[in-house]
Amino acid sequence: MAAKDHTIFSSYQRDPALFDELYDEKGEVKNIYKTLFDLYGSHSIEDYMRLNEKAKSSFFNQGITFQVYGDKDSQEKIFPFDLFPRIIDPAEWEVIEKGAIQRSRALNLFLWDIYHDKKILKQGVVPLELVSSSENYLHQMMDVDPPGGIYNHISGTDIIKHNDGKYYVLEDNIRCPSGVSYVISNRTALKRALFGVFNHYQAYTVTNYAENLLELLETVKPKGVDSPNTVVITPGMYNSAFYEHSYLAKTMGVELVEGRDLYVENDFVYMRTIKGPEKVDIIYRRIDDQFMDPLEFRSDSALGVPGLFSAYKKGNVTLANAPGTGVADDKAVYTYMPEIIKYYLDEEPILNNVHTYHCSRKEELAYVLEHIPELVVKPVDEAGGYGISIGNKLTKEEIEKVKKQIAENPRKYVAQPIMSLSVHPTYIDETNSFEQRHVDLRTFTILGKDREFVLKGGLTRVALRRGNLVVNSSQGGGSKDTWVLKH
Repeated sequence: MAAKDHTIFSSYQRDPALFDELYDEKGEVKNIYKTLFDLYGSHSIEDYMRLNEKAKSSFFNQGITFQVYGDKDSQEKIFPFDLFPRIIDPAEWEVIEKGAIQRSRALNLFLWDIYHDKKILKQGVVPLELVSSSENYLHQMMDVDPPGGIYNHISGTDIIKHNDGKYYVLEDNIRCPSGVSYVISNRTALKRALFGVFNHYQAYTVTNYAENLLELLETVKPKGVDSPNTVVITPGMYNSAFYEHSYLAKTMGVELVEGRDLYVENDFVYMRTIKGPEKVDIIYRRIDDQFMDPLEFRSDSALGVPGLFSAYKKGNVTLANAPGTGVADDKAVYTYMPEIIKYYLDEEPILNNVHTYHCSRKEELAYVLEHIPELVVKPVDEAGGYGISIGNKLTKEEIEKVKKQIAENPRKYVAQPIMSLSVHPTYIDETNSFEQRHVDLRTFTILGKDREFVLKGGLTRVALRRGNLVVNSSQGGGSKDTWVLKH
């Protein structure tokens, strides 16, 4: 069914089998979108093409680019952005926010436990083998107390809405969740292109993220420090998320540094400046564990700071996120999230997991090998959508190849039913029209000492290729502004 009465939506084809965020089951525009639909529908396609180009130039002028790894064209591209925003009503957001906080708290308690008493492992709630075999489990973190007791200062929770209308968590990201700068840039670009639409809706701001991040990081400063000095450490300008690193440092009002800008003396960290050394107390770390200190981890790393981990163990510097959080990022650990939440918080999960098979369990391995065409197979330790196989898109030869990979290393793979992500009208340059595209939502939760903050918006990611379910920007996906409405 097509919406006939608004020019730019006139060719929009609604597939009733998919959960459309704009239209209800009868094909009527949902109340929450009616005003927006009318405002956008008043533009001609030519108007919209001009506005779209204006938004692109806004991104270009802000330097918002992203490198798609493996792309033949190695040049950085403007981050794809769609001008038609996603709206989330207050009641739905309340569930999402509470669920994201619940997961972040539970994961923090889980991390404390597995690096200290290991009660959850000793009691067999989560298998010891699962944790000890994780590549991201750092034995160096045993009995280390992170300042303020916080491991996952920043968590990114990837959430989908299925065609049953319910929200599900696809995965938790607590190593180095990226994308928050795009949330803020999306809002800026939309305001520049279509400022008038904001007068018709009361949406929460997203530009308060950096001040909250700095404030909550300062609650977990090292002991004995009154006025902490914070920096953001980046692998450098060739990293795909460098724009975000520089953006966050700038908006927090702190220095952006590389490993070579810091040094350690007597187990304290210092920054080289033109005025001489300056002590550093909190490091927001955008460098992976293995590269942060060549004396403790990879000796060939030129990105890290020699002696940094020793300073951290002595409690003289806060690292956010803490080293070793990646063990809880593991997609096999994700399968135990309902048990982890129940164990530490004595609560039922607010947000459901997607049913997940872990191939290290014999009966589940057998099921996965038999049913690959119906499943999404994911490596447990990859991020950015890499290594994912969507069963119904594979040839017979590809299915056999995936089976072989799983059988050779079952611990490395999980599988989930192919979920039908909700769809949202998205402007497609090639056709100059709106089409249905699958979307998800990454929320950003910050944990501090006795306080947490969830950014009221998050990153709606869009799979720009028709029918594609992989929304990651590193796989060529785009994004939308996300409006959480006030009560």
